[in-house]
Amino acid sequence: MTKTISGIAASDGIATAKAYLLVQPDLSFEPGKVDDVDGEVAKLKNALDVSDSELTNIRDKAAQSLGEEEAQVFDAHKLILADPEFTGAVEQKVKDDSINAEQALDEVSKQFITIFESMTDNPYMQERAADVRDVSKRVMSHLLGVTLPNPALIDEEVIIVAEDLTPSDTAQLNKKYVLGFVTDIGGRTAHSAIMARSLEIPAIVGTNVVTKEVSEGQTLIIDGNNGDLIVDPTDDDQAKYKKMAADFAAQKAEWEKLKNEVSVTADGKHFDIAANIGTPKDLDGVVANGAEGIGLYRTEFLYMDSPELPDEESQFEAYKAVLEGMNGKPVVVRTMDIGGDKHLPYMPLPEEMNPFLGYRAIRISLDKQDIFRTQLRALLRASAFGKLRIMFPMIATIQEFKDAKAIFEEEKQKLVKEGTKVSDDIQVGMMIEIPAAAVLADQFAKVVDFFSIGTNDLIQYTMAADRGNEHVSYLYQPYNPSILRLIKNVIDASHKEGKWTGMCGEAAGDPVMSPLLVGMGLDEFSMSATSVLKVRSLMKKLDTKELEPLVEKAINESLTNEDNIKLVEEFMKNK
Repeated sequence: MTKTISGIAASDGIATAKAYLLVQPDLSFEPGKVDDVDGEVAKLKNALDVSDSELTNIRDKAAQSLGEEEAQVFDAHKLILADPEFTGAVEQKVKDDSINAEQALDEVSKQFITIFESMTDNPYMQERAADVRDVSKRVMSHLLGVTLPNPALIDEEVIIVAEDLTPSDTAQLNKKYVLGFVTDIGGRTAHSAIMARSLEIPAIVGTNVVTKEVSEGQTLIIDGNNGDLIVDPTDDDQAKYKKMAADFAAQKAEWEKLKNEVSVTADGKHFDIAANIGTPKDLDGVVANGAEGIGLYRTEFLYMDSPELPDEESQFEAYKAVLEGMNGKPVVVRTMDIGGDKHLPYMPLPEEMNPFLGYRAIRISLDKQDIFRTQLRALLRASAFGKLRIMFPMIATIQEFKDAKAIFEEEKQKLVKEGTKVSDDIQVGMMIEIPAAAVLADQFAKVVDFFSIGTNDLIQYTMAADRGNEHVSYLYQPYNPSILRLIKNVIDASHKEGKWTGMCGEAAGDPVMSPLLVGMGLDEFSMSATSVLKVRSLMKKLDTKELEPLVEKAINESLTNEDNIKLVEEFMKNK
């Protein structure tokens, strides 16, 4: 029977495919004694052999679709399966204690995990704990006869259904087969949603019920434009959404005509429309959508997609590839933004009551300067291959910016002395995410080269509402007059000092926010590559002289987020 599940439209597009449940199965077991020890050992060896074959298959497919570097994690897993100290200990436990293989595997793996996790002075060895956990889960699934879902094995068109997707999960999706995804939790600003827009696949998040309501293999239609998932659609539904998909494709074709045009308003004012990326692989989408630069390169994915801290050379190659790929257009690189909801298995962070307010981003970089200096050296070396701009995330005080800038200058001077070519035209700026910095923008503007407003965090910190918490999601209010005042204050402060301000948060590509930002004089709009042409098309309809009174009204007369939505929608009706 057909049903519709509604959620938050997180990434545009319409697709039809079978459901693939990326849900962790129940791996609970009954511990107990066994009479046939030899039979139990044979069962264990079979599970180990099947796991090894499966990992070989996954590794090969990952290498083809994602590259050799991404596939290396599976090599590490195969090494654990081949390690007699691990597998031999499990087998010996079955023999010595006459217990079932599930109990023996559970006990031995926990011992190994505890040992590795205790090696706090060796991040590389600590990471092995995660590998042992993953391998043990795979072997356990074969002992229990349960199928473990794995996106790397997908070889047909599917729509992923999951409780949530981590950034690394999403980064591994092959859009040749994964046509879209739907999750129980999350919001439009969740990292999985942002990655979906980078991959240019439709996504719906925050349905609350999709994993309970959808079964493996059911036919689904995902409408990422409106946030609706149609389960077991009728022939009429199929026809209706086929037409909607065709209409959307036609609209995209119209936008495509603007690919090589500059971004100008109806009265001839030019604004830069740039794109956000997570990895060099995202460059194709940036170029295909005619972005005028990269306004945010999220370098944390270099760290998250690596089995250990990426060295200077690997970072240099990644940054160089992006700078060369943009052919002289500006590239704004954000230094490592780890913490909050982004973690590294090989660099454990302290348990915190409020991780979003804790040890993260520039706070980690200033504390762990060896990591920070390695990244800055790689960036400085890459600067010779394009137009590089660097920004520091989560700056709260002027001293933090000065300290980070001083380290940058020290590393620059070292490289110059070594005879390494470094650009002498690198702008160094900061993210505006913390209200304290937004309020003091006039002072920060004296020491930075530019600002980039990160609206996702600025909104959650200003409204004191976790952007990933569905219970307070109503407080994610980008059009609230308080948010608009902070944004305008930052733009005005930068212009007064002859500097520029960009926005790399999700609001930059928002059709309600865009007219207000144009009216405020925001210099650079950076967004998911798929939104670039849509916003460029919208911008052509706007007259900046008409927008100034709209901004004044939104900031000084409107009382609520909803008032401003209606205000802008009414204004745009005649455009």
